[in-house]
Amino acid sequence: MRIRALLTILFITALIFPANGQEEGNSGLIQFSGVVVAADSLNPVPFTNIIIKNTNRGTSTDYYGFFSFVAQEHDTIMFSAVGYKKSKYVIPDTITSNRYSLIKVMSPDTLTLDETVIYPWPTKEQFVQAFMDLDVPDDDLERARKNLAKAEMKERVRNYGMDGSMNYTNYMNQQTSKLYHIGQPQPISLLNPFAWAEFIKAWKNGEFKRDEKD
Repeated sequence: MRIRALLTILFITALIFPANGQEEGNSGLIQFSGVVVAADSLNPVPFTNIIIKNTNRGTSTDYYGFFSFVAQEHDTIMFSAVGYKKSKYVIPDTITSNRYSLIKVMSPDTLTLDETVIYPWPTKEQFVQAFMDLDVPDDDLERARKNLAKAEMKERVRNYGMDGSMNYTNYMNQQTSKLYHIGQPQPISLLNPFAWAEFIKAWKNGEFKRDEKD
């Protein structure tokens, strides 16, 4: 807040002193103020360079496109900003006050650049060689064929652990078996032909092989 108040005092002082100077005989000096906006949107153009032609005096607009500095009648004011065409304005000599305001409209400057092709290799021959040696990954169809191969599916099924639903089904089968044989001796799996069939099937599938890590 202190900085804003100080800037306000400085701005008011800048507006007052040029008027007093003109009354003391410095005729032609004016407080030249205004705002720079874009022609296509009327939005302010911040940080526009403003220079009095053939001099080193000037200023630049603030974030809101506003500017204010001391100039003279007949001065040619040059406006330039990135992305906009350069423009100029001549302060007229018919000003009856020591202050002059201007709304400066800047036209966008569109630049068309030539096409540039960037290669990650120093020469075209190296690019061709790298392109020929490129290992193109499999497409979705080829990956699906590999994943659905019989050997791949068999290996996945053999190493697939029981999930929650399978554990639940196994537990419910055990409970159902206990209820079925309630009040009578439990059957011995050694004499169960279905158990022997499952054992022989697992033995053929190699489920009892010892892992190489062991």
